[in-house]
Amino acid sequence: MHQFAQDSHLLEKGLRNYWGYNSIAFLAPHNEYSAAGDDGGQVDEFKAMVKALHAAGLEVWLDVVYNHTAEGNHMGPTLSLKGIDNPSYYRLVDDERAAYFDTTGTGNSLNVSHPAALQVILDSLRYWVTEMHVDGFRFDLATTLTRQGGEADVHSAFLDIVHQDPVLSRVKLVAEPWDTAGYQVGGFPARWSEWNGKFRDDVRDFWRGTEGALGEIAQRIAGSADVYQADGRSPLSSVNFVTAHDGFTLADLTAYDDKHNEANGEDNQDGESDNRSWGCGAEGDTDDEGVLALRGRQRRNLLTTLLLSSGVPMLLGGDELGRTQGGNNNAYCQDDEIAWFDWEAVGSAEHQEPAGVHPAGSSRCARSTTRCGPSGTATATAASGSCGPTAPTWRSPTGPTRATRRSPWCSPATRPRSCCCSTPPTASWSSRSRRTWAAGAGARACRATPSRRSPSASRRCWSATTR
Repeated sequence: MHQFAQDSHLLEKGLRNYWGYNSIAFLAPHNEYSAAGDDGGQVDEFKAMVKALHAAGLEVWLDVVYNHTAEGNHMGPTLSLKGIDNPSYYRLVDDERAAYFDTTGTGNSLNVSHPAALQVILDSLRYWVTEMHVDGFRFDLATTLTRQGGEADVHSAFLDIVHQDPVLSRVKLVAEPWDTAGYQVGGFPARWSEWNGKFRDDVRDFWRGTEGALGEIAQRIAGSADVYQADGRSPLSSVNFVTAHDGFTLADLTAYDDKHNEANGEDNQDGESDNRSWGCGAEGDTDDEGVLALRGRQRRNLLTTLLLSSGVPMLLGGDELGRTQGGNNNAYCQDDEIAWFDWEAVGSAEHQEPAGVHPAGSSRCARSTTRCGPSGTATATAASGSCGPTAPTWRSPTGPTRATRRSPWCSPATRPRSCCCSTPPTASWSSRSRRTWAAGAGARACRATPSRRSPSASRRCWSATTR
């Protein structure tokens, strides 16, 4: 959302920065997003948008980039901070002060160990909360902001100041917990939530049939206690996702074994190569009905796992409608049909919501959701109140087992085959004598008959079976 500048190397190729991760003014909304032009009208328009979204019951969180700016390295342009006080605002290499210390892959990193750089970031954050009325932030490459002296530090000045600030301590904070120099999932303080990259990787591995993935996906479904429990953090610290803007869409994840970024003009060398994707027997477009059916089942499997796992689910816009980027997993420079959302196609036969998505989402909202606490117990909470202490039951051929790090699921011989959670009845359940829901090949749901169950709780059982 910050005002950003276009990259010269992209313009030379006839491309444009579509994502906007090239900030140059942290206290201004980007003018090209506004219908009101660039004479200040974009501020009023942004405020009106936030007000309308709040009136509809929606919070507004900004995806912010404070780890670097559009000024790049020593060969980049001088647009702002570089010309004001280069060594104060940017991290430089100790023994070569003309070179930039870069942990972002963009040419520079802000010097968060200097008060001047910290003030710019914090003034910007406070402005967006107090003046623009946003409710939270997702920090791109947040680990860079914790590098006080080069190493990531949970007690860094940035984190300490945010926690003590009377404005910022009240808003929601989400970290992308890595940068080009380190992976910090589970390493942020208790008030922060994190993009859980382990969830993404383990869910993808399980559904493409990677050997030994069952134990890992069990941890992810149950709230990633192996990542957060040691620090007393709940599953709400985990922002679960299977896809994001940075990578394959869900449709492409199930349609391509490899990336296809030729349109980016870098000979397909850009973007992540280890995507843990599976084209289900074909690469890209195909008329094979068997392959298409399998891809549809895989999408349902992935979405259902995301929506029914403990934690905070994050769904990439368009995944529920099968949006594709033609195998491009780094569409940051594609301000065209590759990255655009085709709103006119929404509702067409080609872009129908996958079966099972709406029931799974409704189930998550209507029923209680298991929240594993820091002690390893679990509590099921519902909109109408608490239904008391419950715990997921992992069933193996020898009977139920507790969900712990040493659970038998880690052993191929005795690993559990299903997970059951207690849920209170809902209006939609009581109106039917039986409800059957299936996630597709490789997953099935136990048939539940609420009228034959205890009036205080019905049970829904999701079984993940080996293929």
